[in-house]
Amino acid sequence: MIAPVVKLFKALNTNSHPGEIAHAASIGILLGFVPKNNALWYILFVFFLFVRIHKGTLFLSILLGTLIAPLFDPLLDALGYAVLNIGALKPAYAALLEIPFVAFTKFNNTIVAGSLTASLILYIPVYILTRFLVSGWRKFAAPALAQNKFVQALYKTPLAAKIAGFFTEVEL
Repeated sequence: MIAPVVKLFKALNTNSHPGEIAHAASIGILLGFVPKNNALWYILFVFFLFVRIHKGTLFLSILLGTLIAPLFDPLLDALGYAVLNIGALKPAYAALLEIPFVAFTKFNNTIVAGSLTASLILYIPVYILTRFLVSGWRKFAAPALAQNKFVQALYKTPLAAKIAGFFTEVEL
């Protein structure tokens, strides 16, 4: 469990492109919101494993999305119901259900449809926010923490040296 956290902090301070981290956070929120009891989640998960993104951030944001998604279930259910009851799309939904194995995606479930719709809407704002936070971390927070006496003392302990290369780019 600690390995993705260490990888995230290393990525925040190394040459990882901020876009890779931001896309990973957005995709992780998408996967975290979608219920995991359907084929759609597994298809998306396997697909995104082959995309060039930061995997540590992906797994942490999936965990974060999974933890906060139940708080929004009533809203996601209402959104899914609205999306599934769009009159112009009903023939398309019926045609999709006729295709073998598509029903295993459970796209016609209101929670699945609502969570997928909400996470697609949130993709760009999460991307922009994450990119802004990564830039702020690299520009302001990491150098300030590197100068902190407590962090310097903590960094010199053997356990901290093994666990975290948090400040690999910043000289202590």
